[in-house]
Amino acid sequence: MSAQPAGASPVVVGGLRERLCDAAQAVITNEGWARVTMARLADEVGVSRQTVYNEIGTKNDLAEAVVLRELDRFLAGVVRSFDENPDDLVQAIRDSARRVLKYAQNNALLHAVVSATHGADTELLPLLTTHAESLLVAAKMVVGERLEGYDIDLEPDRLDASIDMVVRLVLSHVMQPSADPATTADDIAWVAEKVLG
Repeated sequence: MSAQPAGASPVVVGGLRERLCDAAQAVITNEGWARVTMARLADEVGVSRQTVYNEIGTKNDLAEAVVLRELDRFLAGVVRSFDENPDDLVQAIRDSARRVLKYAQNNALLHAVVSATHGADTELLPLLTTHAESLLVAAKMVVGERLEGYDIDLEPDRLDASIDMVVRLVLSHVMQPSADPATTADDIAWVAEKVLG
């Protein structure tokens, strides 16, 4: 949680938070989560350790901030794909999946997360497990909001199940790719078309 003083400029605070997340991400991707400390981030960014705690909170809060920031980047591509295909739901899903998978391909933080899920960073794994449900909820919420603009003939509970299925399918390919992004996106779009009609 931010403990900025009243009247502080949000641009400065936002800049500090971004720099702290950037520094944390660099350590995570190069050395692992266990090497991330608030003192180290303070040194990297040139602020006091107390400033880091005031801006970010605990180390768990830092993990959440870094992961949610990355999720926002992934979801920005999803929003863009739907905005670019307002009249073609299947194409919007295809473009969304391709963008997410392409972004994931060379994402150093994601590779660190995947290695943690395979036991390489045992300290990071419980944090990822704790936040996995909220990440899934956030992704499903964004997709659900984008689908409101399309004419889909499904009952609300069936539509929710379909969104859940598509989001989980994309995320499974993010974590364990089986083909190139375009091919996988075509396959996901085909499945979505069958389910969504």
